[in-house]
Amino acid sequence: MIAQVWKTQQLTIKTVEHLSMVFMALLFIIIIGVTIGVFLYNKKNLSDIVLNILNVIETIPELVLLVILMPFFGIGFKPTLVASILYSILPVARNTYVGLTQVDRQYLESARAMGLSEREILWNIRIPLALPMIAAGIRIAIVFTMGVVTLGGLIAAGGLGGPIQTGIHLYDKDIILVTGLWIGILAVLVDSIGSWVERYLNRRYGYD
Repeated sequence: MIAQVWKTQQLTIKTVEHLSMVFMALLFIIIIGVTIGVFLYNKKNLSDIVLNILNVIETIPELVLLVILMPFFGIGFKPTLVASILYSILPVARNTYVGLTQVDRQYLESARAMGLSEREILWNIRIPLALPMIAAGIRIAIVFTMGVVTLGGLIAAGGLGGPIQTGIHLYDKDIILVTGLWIGILAVLVDSIGSWVERYLNRRYGYD
């Protein structure tokens, strides 16, 4: 059963497509999320407003968000990419902001005693020490992105969501089961990599 479904549904090709979309979306999520987090650190009076807006976006069901974006971006990859970014950006932005603001005061006092400017402290002290928390946010974003990209298959985005859609249309339990299990395995593998990175950063910066 597995071999037949794997061959007929071209799961190797679909897996490459799926992971390509996930990591492309994740690249934008990290860049935009960290940038927002740093911006909010510099503009703390805006933090509640911006984070609340992102929180509202995250409460929208993923499929509904895809449907909302379709009139603006059509079907396929573009709305899936935008939905992944909008849906997954909150944990990265929030963790970046919190990580920057909760650095232990002793490190900051030592840096100021050495004559570092606030900008230098941000880039040389705050951001490095916030990396474990940023990594935790990215790990959450990976899980969200995997889900959105899978749903993107319902609007012709490709990836492993396509075989799921095929299985639903054909009422083929084998296709749904094999593809669904494979997506779950991929999610666990990618999350495991994120977990390893997070633990490494925790050890590197003395949190464990």
